[in-house]
Amino acid sequence: MPRRLLGRTRLEVSVLGFGTAPLGDLYAQPDDDTAIDTVHVALDRGINLLDTSPLYGNGLAEHRCGTALRRVPRQNIVVCTKVGRWMDPFTGRGDGSGYVGGLPHRAVVDYSYDGTMRSVEQSLLRLGTDRLDLLLIHDVDVWTHGRDAIEARFREAMAGAYVALDRLRGEGVVAGIGIGVNEAEMCVRFAQAGSFDTMLLAGRYSLLEQPALAEFLPLAQQQGIGVLLGGVFNSGILATGAVSGAKYNYRDAPPDILVKVARIDSVCAAHGVALPTAALHFALGHPAVASVVLGAQSPQEVERNVDALSRTVPTALWADLKAERLLDAAAPVPSSVAD
Repeated sequence: MPRRLLGRTRLEVSVLGFGTAPLGDLYAQPDDDTAIDTVHVALDRGINLLDTSPLYGNGLAEHRCGTALRRVPRQNIVVCTKVGRWMDPFTGRGDGSGYVGGLPHRAVVDYSYDGTMRSVEQSLLRLGTDRLDLLLIHDVDVWTHGRDAIEARFREAMAGAYVALDRLRGEGVVAGIGIGVNEAEMCVRFAQAGSFDTMLLAGRYSLLEQPALAEFLPLAQQQGIGVLLGGVFNSGILATGAVSGAKYNYRDAPPDILVKVARIDSVCAAHGVALPTAALHFALGHPAVASVVLGAQSPQEVERNVDALSRTVPTALWADLKAERLLDAAAPVPSSVAD
């Protein structure tokens, strides 16, 4: 699988990363054997970027990743996890996590220096490793905290979590630091406020919408920030198409989104390209993007994602989407996934 250099770091990451939220019992509860086998299949197929978080199943995804990592050479894997929450094992799980299973621990949102260090220590223990490759400040965005709280959360993250991660980077505990959010505007704010190596942006640069194109992605190129893209199927609709019950931003897709996706799908079909294949290839077309992180909860889903990566997408497809004004005219497009 092709690899790309991640920003200013010396890390080379596979163009397809493995997202582990499904291994934390998101939407379904895979058994341990299936979850661990899924990680191994991803690694066997050339994926070397493993993206996880304490949030995913209140630590369950990290536990499962740790079991899988103990069976392979650690130096071959780029492990990325996140800070912003630590787990309290004494007061129960609580509600509102969005995960159908997971560990019986309560997530405590905490972007302070001490809270960040506690989160990192817990992650190292769950993952069974003595170092991390990438650490991201997680979910400092309006989507997670609301407009009334976002300014306080941003200040707390820069005064606490950023200082802690910068220290860990300087000590060599972690190779690169960054953020993981759902909003391109927050990527810009963080990039202007600190020195970050990478940023994981979910949902805001996809075949369906490209709000990150105008400001964030050019800024990332200018500053040498390696971009990881999550949510390139926009919570599902670019994988399923405009079917009944299709999800967009974790909710049922509104009528205008259904119409646009149906039109995009029609152009893709005219070129003999499956919609999710086009979505994956498009996301890799911007030069700032190092890897697209896709989740999977079974070995079969990993195989499907890797297979889509190997498909050929004709360049005429992108031209037709732009001609139909379904794709930003300024969006760069790939000639191959290795570019």
